[in-house]
Amino acid sequence: MSRIEKAEQTIAKLYGDTACALRQTDPEFAAIKERLIYGEIYAEERLDAGLRELLILVVAVTNQTMHEVRRHVKAALRCGVPPQQIREAVYQCAPYIGLGKTEAAVEAASETLADSGVSLPLPSGCTVEEEGRLAAGIAAQKAIFGGTIDAMRAAAPDNQKNIQDYLSAYCFGDFYTREGLGLQERELLTFAILCAQGGCEPQVKAHVGGNNAVGNGKEILLGALTVCLPYIGFPRTLNALACVNAVLPEEK
Repeated sequence: MSRIEKAEQTIAKLYGDTACALRQTDPEFAAIKERLIYGEIYAEERLDAGLRELLILVVAVTNQTMHEVRRHVKAALRCGVPPQQIREAVYQCAPYIGLGKTEAAVEAASETLADSGVSLPLPSGCTVEEEGRLAAGIAAQKAIFGGTIDAMRAAAPDNQKNIQDYLSAYCFGDFYTREGLGLQERELLTFAILCAQGGCEPQVKAHVGGNNAVGNGKEILLGALTVCLPYIGFPRTLNALACVNAVLPEEK
């Protein structure tokens, strides 16, 4: 089967038909896009189809391309991803891209879920009480990064300890502790979000190590980066690849 045939087959499976506005106005660009993404990259099948759609979804949220957010919410549903996991993937973006951008994506995703017959609001995913956010967040950090968290928090100057508390209580306490996605999925999605932003190489390296610690080894990271490539471009892909190789060098 040629990549053209593979693309047609995959698009029909994911979206129900092969019609799109881009094919009508810019058929050559549509062909380049579709044949690369659906005829080649999707055909590699390195990752579970549902996880692949969640990765592309968080990249779309990061990029603020709402037409892609809606498109991949639909694709995730067709791949059997539960609505709660779709919601959690979108929520996971908040500490990294900011609340305003994430809110816009939450609205787009919710509209698409509702249009697809999903009853909203979805059941709560919160697992921590207000008073326990900080402790729960630190525990989540340690589950990923180990004892370095205590050292990092202790080393923070007094006038910067509030930032460390926000990192632990908000990023990890409010999000990593939620039901719907486990640490492995959240770490892999975080890796994709950071790669898509660009200029986050120190954080990318940290989360390459975090991914490896929770069981997402180098081949999984490479699979995730490959899926993200068409949406983040080569400069950010190659920068992220350098981070992966720096933390997890090839075995000789």
